[in-house]
Amino acid sequence: MKAARDGAADAEVNAFWRFYGVLTACVHAVHTLCMAKIALIPCVTGARVGKSPMAKPPAKKKNTSGRGQRDLTVKVKTARGRKMSSTLWLQRQLNDPYVQRAQAEGLRGRAAYKIMELDDKFRFLLPGARVVDLGCAPGGWLQVAIPRINALGERKGKPVGRIIGLDLQEVDPIPGAELHVLDFMEDDADLQVKQWLDGEADVVMSDMAASASGHKQTDHLRIMALCEAAAYLAFDVLAEGGTFVAKVLAGGAEADVQRLLKLKFKKVANVKPPASRSDSSEKFVVATGFKGRS
Repeated sequence: MKAARDGAADAEVNAFWRFYGVLTACVHAVHTLCMAKIALIPCVTGARVGKSPMAKPPAKKKNTSGRGQRDLTVKVKTARGRKMSSTLWLQRQLNDPYVQRAQAEGLRGRAAYKIMELDDKFRFLLPGARVVDLGCAPGGWLQVAIPRINALGERKGKPVGRIIGLDLQEVDPIPGAELHVLDFMEDDADLQVKQWLDGEADVVMSDMAASASGHKQTDHLRIMALCEAAAYLAFDVLAEGGTFVAKVLAGGAEADVQRLLKLKFKKVANVKPPASRSDSSEKFVVATGFKGRS
């Protein structure tokens, strides 16, 4: 009886292993079939009537709409040692149409288009004008002003203007501009400026901005302090009827500067030129008709 039971048990074990082998073979076959179908999917879905599945898709038309300076968005990869803020800034620069235009036209920065657009609107850079550019580096505003005031005398029959650029650092020479290293907040800076100009100025302009701290309100207060200091220099060097142009940042403190300018000028306008980035809080104050020193 024991031998019979052992034989039956062995038979059951052998049957189990045969069944297991068949089941494994079936699973393998199903897996192989599924993989083969998946491999065929791109060819089937990519095929079109009358065309080979491997035919190339039609070429996309070049995008010529929009700003037209750069058709494709340039993506900048992060690099070791580079902060994300630096990467985003670089990406923004590469995709900025004003940056591309400035490079193509030989201007020293996109900021040149801001003063260009402001002057197109208010017409203060006239032939024969005497201009002071505060914080003039790298020189984009100077480049725009020189031909407009006829500093090189290229427009025959028109008055020849003069422009002085002031900065804390040396600026590469620009034909037609007189460049000086000077802190305009020093004592008697106004006297030095009038000596260089051989008289009073018709325009004082400033695109100065303090180094960013990363704290919005602090940056606002710093740039407004610069604007106010520039305004006081303008009060000392401008001729009656003169114009003051300066960058400001929205944030609250600009109201004090506005009140100050309205006491000294006939008209005060706040403008955000098209060249100023839409995501920036910067704008420009244009004060015209200086009332003179009482």
